[in-house]
Amino acid sequence: MTQMSWDSLRALLVDRYEELKRRLARRLGSSDLASEALQETWLRLQRPGEPGVLNRPDAYLFRVALNVAADRRDAERRRLALSEVEMLRHLDDDELDPERFTESRSEIATLARALDELSPRCRAIFIAARLDEIPHKAIAARYGISTRMVERELKRALEHCSERLGRISPSRFGSPPSEPST
Repeated sequence: MTQMSWDSLRALLVDRYEELKRRLARRLGSSDLASEALQETWLRLQRPGEPGVLNRPDAYLFRVALNVAADRRDAERRRLALSEVEMLRHLDDDELDPERFTESRSEIATLARALDELSPRCRAIFIAARLDEIPHKAIAARYGISTRMVERELKRALEHCSERLGRISPSRFGSPPSEPST
């Protein structure tokens, strides 16, 4: 165990930079990312106070660099792509369009009327499956029917609503049709 200071850790980082960079590059799969992580590690070692007693200062530096790399990776995942930023910029324009707003309200009213035209069980199954996202097996148990009957009721509801909304009805409920074999 060694009593360390931030200055001595920075000196150790400088002395073992190439070795740490090679180890990090192997672990992270990128020499550039390893270099960036070590630079950020240097900056993190610029703090007041003392780190205290460390069993293995070189292992401590390596762990700090790995944590820096993980933080960078997480930040990159949270960063939006340019296309996503553009979509968000234009989102307000689309939402405030009075014509689309009126059209959407009309479509919702038509859907509500279409759902009211369904039998109570068919409507309840549709709502449970599509809005509440309840598994078909649980819906079947709730109504004392087979899962196949749940699928039929859902298909009936979807076809009815599609027809009322003037949309193309799904030709097959469930998974998409398989490709024909040649």
